[in-house]
Amino acid sequence: MCQHAPACPSADAPDHEAAVLVSAHPDQGWALRCNGVLTFDDTGELLPDGTIIAPHRPAAMASAAA
Repeated sequence: MCQHAPACPSADAPDHEAAVLVSAHPDQGWALRCNGVLTFDDTGELLPDGTIIAPHRPAAMASAAA
């Protein structure tokens, strides 16, 4: 999907969250990256192959929210 140089990390790369935003909808809580990954405000993700990545907030943020 990525059309620019240098190419963004693929959806299965460990750093896939570094891909460029293609479309952001903060009012709805999600953003689409050029590698096809949907990222959500709660830090969850949906990969192009349908794999779900559960929210993964840092421990310090999770304890502060409690």
